[in-house]
Amino acid sequence: MTKKDIRKFERVFKGVANHRRIEILLYLNKNNGASLDQIARALKCHFKTIFEHTRKLKIAGLINKYNTGNSAEHTLTPYGKKIIKIILKF
Repeated sequence: MTKKDIRKFERVFKGVANHRRIEILLYLNKNNGASLDQIARALKCHFKTIFEHTRKLKIAGLINKYNTGNSAEHTLTPYGKKIIKIILKF
């Protein structure tokens, strides 16, 4: 394993090192994509909080963000789907 791989793992694990982020990943897994507003309403959390957590999940490479006009759609990446499998097994 290279240093680059180790850094990648670190970024992924930091990405899921929060209960809200795990909730967001689980929500996106069930709903196959959602806007910030939809996630915030479903998790009963403030919009700005969800924005910050989705930003960190995107940096970690666990979610994709697609702009669609005035809104943005968030979906799981292949790494995000792998992390979901790990979380569900745990």
